[in-house]
Amino acid sequence: MADLMRGKRGLIMGVANDRSIAWGIAKALAAEGAELAFSYQGEAFGKRVEPLAASVGSDFLVDVNVIDDDSLDACFDALKTRWGSIDFLVHAVAFSDKNELTGRFINTSRGNFQNSLTISCFSFIDVSRRAADLMPDGGSLITLTYGGSNRVTPNYNVMGVAKAALESATRYLANDLGPQKIRVNAISPGPMKTLAGAAIGGARATFRHTEANAPLRQNATLEAIGGTAVWLCSDYGNCTSGEVIHVDAGYHVLGMPQQENL
Repeated sequence: MADLMRGKRGLIMGVANDRSIAWGIAKALAAEGAELAFSYQGEAFGKRVEPLAASVGSDFLVDVNVIDDDSLDACFDALKTRWGSIDFLVHAVAFSDKNELTGRFINTSRGNFQNSLTISCFSFIDVSRRAADLMPDGGSLITLTYGGSNRVTPNYNVMGVAKAALESATRYLANDLGPQKIRVNAISPGPMKTLAGAAIGGARATFRHTEANAPLRQNATLEAIGGTAVWLCSDYGNCTSGEVIHVDAGYHVLGMPQQENL
């Protein structure tokens, strides 16, 4: 490894288990020398995250509820107290009622729409504002999106709308924070076998379809996504901002399935 992240510190939000995209990113950053803090929500997730954090040399865990201002304030106060500043933040936080991730989008309820947009989009704005205060010398903010933001994907429903809002927020944040030398980008993997991905109706069929039709005939790996995050967080990414970086084996370029799969 090249120690691309040696001397840099940051917060990883959204690790659920060792198959989480956020964990793939955390491992890659740690392998390049980064010092990591982890947020989790609730005792059950804390028990899962603690041994993972320890495996990359971190004992810095904070219980955070992204819809609670006091909880967010406490998290960033803890970062400031321990480190003084941070260099990057990875936001891998999203939520929708799984009962509304099947069937038709038109049946989305008002309550779940508001909750999904608040957790999946506004939380990135909220944490970016706080993180920017801890980045006096610039830094990198990364969130995670998905192709269902701009192309209709069966059963993705309200999450597609939430991710579209998140991608737009990424561009606006990039513009706001650019003068502070803070880059803001989104990574868009294809479907992944994660806890979040499993909540979407027909997830296995979608995974098989993209694997069979992507130009590279595979789905994204945690290692590939992690490597992309390392680039965006390292000094090599210091002129990239406001982008949605696809790490989906090229699936996003297709207009139709491959000829053999029509």
